[in-house]
Formats: sequence, structure tokens, C-alpha cells
Amino acid sequence: MIKLPDDFVRKYQKLLGKDEANKLFTAIKSQPSKKGYRINSLKENKQVSYNTQSHIPVIPNAFYGEISGHDPEWISGTVYSQDPSAMFPSYIINAKPGERVLDLCAAPGGKSTAIAEQLQSRGLLVANEISPSRAKVLRENLERWGVTNALITNDKPENLTRQFPRFFDKILVDAPCSGEGMFRKDQQAIEYWSQDYVMKCQERQKKILTAAVKMLKPEGTLVYSTCTFSPEENEEIISWLSQKFELEILPIELGTNQVAKGQPNWADHNKKLANTLRFWPTAAIGEGQFVAKLKLPAKPEMSMTGSRKENKKRKRRLANIAPNKAEIKLIAAILDQFNLPSALLNWRSDCLIRNNHVFIPAQDTTGLHVRILANGTELGLLKKNRFEPGHQLAMVLAAQKQTRIINLTANSYTSYLHGEAIKVNTDLKGFVLVSYHNFILGFGKVANQVLKNYYPKGLRF
Repeated sequence: MIKLPDDFVRKYQKLLGKDEANKLFTAIKSQPSKKGYRINSLKENKQVSYNTQSHIPVIPNAFYGEISGHDPEWISGTVYSQDPSAMFPSYIINAKPGERVLDLCAAPGGKSTAIAEQLQSRGLLVANEISPSRAKVLRENLERWGVTNALITNDKPENLTRQFPRFFDKILVDAPCSGEGMFRKDQQAIEYWSQDYVMKCQERQKKILTAAVKMLKPEGTLVYSTCTFSPEENEEIISWLSQKFELEILPIELGTNQVAKGQPNWADHNKKLANTLRFWPTAAIGEGQFVAKLKLPAKPEMSMTGSRKENKKRKRRLANIAPNKAEIKLIAAILDQFNLPSALLNWRSDCLIRNNHVFIPAQDTTGLHVRILANGTELGLLKKNRFEPGHQLAMVLAAQKQTRIINLTANSYTSYLHGEAIKVNTDLKGFVLVSYHNFILGFGKVANQVLKNYYPKGLRF
């Protein structure tokens, strides 16, 4: 049985009244957490083996149910496991193809993958995560999802601010928080909780948001979300944003009565705080969540500090270079065998080489001084007199119907994920895509009816 902190119980009895508070406590203690998943619209094959009868309200291609990280649907980037309530912030940001969007606290990648779908490979997604270990997971999930237009960074928000002043059309800040909304699925969140921790989170959220506002274009949209109930981290933060930066609190229409309004009386009584949304576990959508949508004025008063020019004295990164004719020929010998999605059609003119890695950049990073983990689509690696396609390319090629495919059996599927060579009966030779149940998993190379395994070592089971 979950034991809630005494201070937490007293706090929400005071805020909600004893009857409503007891309903919340019962939902946390006695009701099972909700699990959900989304189906990737960027992939050609969307026919999953899971039950798709129980739809999550409002969110497209989203269903209640539990998936396994060992299933081909997950390995291929066809599904993403995500708390149902956590799907709403990226839905609310409503990114349009061609826009520049920043997901500032992006790991593990659920919201970034959803934004990437909205952009449809057009425009720019900057997905940032300050933690190196979590940033690695973010990169893996975006590559698995088949995203071509992401710049993945691992840096502090204030460092990004100097590089991207007034740059983004839309910014999502899913802020680090006290995690009260995760209590019924995360015992550590309960153990870590205190009112002092709530206030420390508020201080950190203000620092992150101050950086975010500096990167937002005039009339740009900021979506702020947390997975906590705490007014200090929700209504009070939105009130602070509205007063300090003159951001307008926008209404959010979802078309469902399962979501509650924010509480103006839990902050400064600004009536527009009722435009914000609260997801309570008692409503049975998912775990606890808060979301607000705000708009920057057309002429923001806030002065900008820092710019890319200020960083010219820093040590320059190694230059990216365009491939020569011989290198183009090596790359074409592989790529021309596959059906390329639209994002890759102009690879000959768009691709660059850096340390022998061939990639199509999502963003020109000349003079950009941030920690970059990935930029756009890595096509593969140039080695002596040959080109070796990369794993991300396989995930992107899954957007189109392909013919150079080896379909695995149940036993060979397990062997492939282990990194083993596999005996195959095929007339195909050279690099091929490897699939199981029509879900593309990665590359292999066939010679003498043996499939050499190119599934990345870091992903193997």
C-alpha cells in the first residue's frame, strides 16, 4: 500500500477540501496507473499486433495498452510507450511543417517524437537534454522514430539562449518538477518529496523558462507542462510568466470533459489561469499533468544578451565538407538500391562529411557553440573505398515501401538482436534491410547466403 507523506496529505486537504482530496488519495493508492502507446505516422507499416480498440481521448494514433521493448514494433520505432496524460503537451503545441520548434527538456523523447510527426520532416526540431545519459536515450529514440530534421543537443538552457536568440516559432518546456503526478507509479517520487523540494523545483523552473522566453520569436508560442499537482510549480509559475514577460495565457480547446481547468485562486486570482489544464488521476485519462499555452507579445520588452558573434573567439569545431565525385559514387552505389523518402531525395547536394560520417544536416551549425549529439540524418560511414550505411538510415527508409528486405523468422529475429550472423536463403547480395513481421529493424549484408549483422552494438540485447 502506498504511504503518502503527511505534509502532502495536509496540503491537498486544504487545497481541495477533504472529500475531493480523499478521492485523489484513493486514486493514487488504489487505482492502477494507466499505460499507453502511440503509433508512428512516419513509418510505412503501421499495422501493429496490439489491441487498438481503446483509444486515448483526443490524441491521434494513441491507445491504452502495454508494449514490450523486445517487440518488433518497438525495435523498429513503430510504437512509443508513453503515459497517456504526457501525450497532451506535444499535441497542444500543434507544430506545423516548416516551423522551428524547441523541446527544451526533451529526454527520453516522447514529446519530441510527437512533434517530429507534426513537422512531417519539414522545418527544424531542436531537442535538448541537459543530462548526458538521458540525452543518449533521447538520441536513440529519435533515430528509431525515423526523424530526419532534428538537431539533438546536450547543453544548459542558458547556453542555448546565446545561440538561438528569438529563433523559435514554438517552444515546449516539460519542466523538471516534484513529480506528484507520478506517485502511484514511482515510489521514489514519494520518498523524494517535500515542500522544500517543491520550492527548489519552482526556482529551477523559473531559471529554465527565463532562458526559453529569450529564444522565442515575437508572437511565438510557449507550452509549459509538469507532471505535478503543486500550484507552486503550475499556476504560480504561469502567473509569474504572465507578469514578468507579459506572456498572454491562451485558451486550450480539447473537446473532452475529462480535463479540469487551472485554479486562479491558487495563484494571483488572474482569471486567465482558468485557461490552463489539470489532468487529475481521478479522471482516468492517465497520471497527473498540468499544461499551459502562452504567447509572447509582438514586441517583447525583454533585452537580449549574448549572440553567436560573441563566441567567435572560441575554438572552432572541425569543418564539415561536401563529398567529392568519388565519394558521391560510393554513397550512390548503396543508396540508389533503395526507395528514398522525400527527405533524402536531394542527398547528393545536401549531404556533408565530418570525420568520415556522411549526414544531411537539419541545421547549419557554423559558428554554433553548443554540445551537439546529432544533426539531421546520418547516412553512414565512408571507409577505405567503400560506404557503409548507418542504422539511422534504415529507420528513415522505413517511411517507404522497400524491396531489398530479408524477413526473419522468430528464431533469427532473436539472433539478429543479439548481433549474430544468420544463414539466409536469398538471391540478394550486398546491403539489405532486415525486418520481422514487416517491421524494419536495421541493416545486414548478404554474402554466400549468410547475413552479416549490422545491428548497432549499443542496441543489442
